[in-house]
Amino acid sequence: MKIPVKRLLVPTPSCDGRQKAPRYIAYTDWGDIHNPHVVICVHGLTRNCRDFDYLARALEKDCRVISMDIVGRGQSDWLEQASDYDYYPLYLSDAMSLLAHLKSQYQIPIKLDWVGISLGGLIGMILAIQPNLPVPLHKLIMSDIGPLIPATALKRIADYVGRDLRFNRFDEFKQYMKSISVSFGPLTEEQWEHMAIHSAREYDDGSIGFRYDPKIAISFKQHEITDIDLWQQWDQLKVPTLVLRGTESDILSVETAMQMQIRGVKAKIVELSGIGHAPMLMDQQQIGTVRDFILG
Repeated sequence: MKIPVKRLLVPTPSCDGRQKAPRYIAYTDWGDIHNPHVVICVHGLTRNCRDFDYLARALEKDCRVISMDIVGRGQSDWLEQASDYDYYPLYLSDAMSLLAHLKSQYQIPIKLDWVGISLGGLIGMILAIQPNLPVPLHKLIMSDIGPLIPATALKRIADYVGRDLRFNRFDEFKQYMKSISVSFGPLTEEQWEHMAIHSAREYDDGSIGFRYDPKIAISFKQHEITDIDLWQQWDQLKVPTLVLRGTESDILSVETAMQMQIRGVKAKIVELSGIGHAPMLMDQQQIGTVRDFILG
């Protein structure tokens, strides 16, 4: 499906305090641009905004749907310094810039919902507890992510993230992408093809690699891999929250999901059988669950 990609110039906060050149982040824009019910969708660690095409198509009659490429992914610019990917306020800054940009397009208040898969869910969670947001979050949907991420799962991800692999043919690339993404669950061949097309980057020599900067793996290389504990942030959350959990997930455990139901905002948890990390919000069941929560 063809949809134009828009670009927004944003500042580049830096971990070393030096002034950096501004850069572009990319996003898709579905639905009526005057609709004040806006849904922002943000992908996982190595993915891109086109993962949300199926969800956006299901929501666009009722909402304006914005899907953003995180810095260094998809069609957003790559950073010159690898260390800047390890500066987490940068991800929050990009989200705030996008919110301010969207707010400037309206003369009336916006109702804003956030849908995030994995890393995109964490960005939404941290964003939701920030004071003085340009637009406050109304609802939050998190796909297979929570405030406690086990080191064992992070080590699994570290094994493949940042490997600058190149393939001679698109079908080889697609097959490799499927092999490392089997935990997404049973997707149709059309959905795998869609994901592969928008995940592939063709280089000048004709080889094909992933459409993300290998330097995004800097955090795994520079720091000892330990559990990530964000319970303090979770307990501050007040936005109605839906959490989708793959029953085979190694990122979001049963124990963590149970705690998310009774701590902080007391999230609604929906478990999806036969899926690990992470539900990609492409099939009708997952789309229906998200749609019902947003519009209900």
